[in-house]
Amino acid sequence: MTATITLNNECINSLDLSPATKVIENILAKGEIASYEQKLKFIFDYEKELGDPRELSQIPEVRLWFIRLDSLYPWLPFLLDWKMGEFIRYTAMLVPHQFSSQEGIEYNAEALEIFLMNKSFVLTNWLGQQEIPFRPRIHSMAKLLGYELDDVFFDIFDN
Repeated sequence: MTATITLNNECINSLDLSPATKVIENILAKGEIASYEQKLKFIFDYEKELGDPRELSQIPEVRLWFIRLDSLYPWLPFLLDWKMGEFIRYTAMLVPHQFSSQEGIEYNAEALEIFLMNKSFVLTNWLGQQEIPFRPRIHSMAKLLGYELDDVFFDIFDN
């Protein structure tokens, strides 16, 4: 069961989160959050000005919309379809980066570390509240961003 959020110019430019809140609140209302793990994707119906070479994650209005969404649902990476690149795209919306024709996306290293630690703490707490094991999920998330978290990191949550 896949969930889809469609975003257009109007909702992004007005910072209207309703396309996302409708889908996410519907998932939460069902009470089966675990069954939607990595099942959420975004579809963009966002028209750029003719000749605008920027990627969506380089457009301030799009990034601001995602910052607002992340403030409301900081645990959203749990739902994103990681295999389809949704987590990496989401990260690009929130973490400063540049594009390289040879290397692809290059995140600001310090900002990426801060983002990873923030999401690790948020998801560890939230997954614990949902009674969903968090260690393998946080390990996988870190690997997607090019990091390896030592198990010692998680010992702080056991105390």
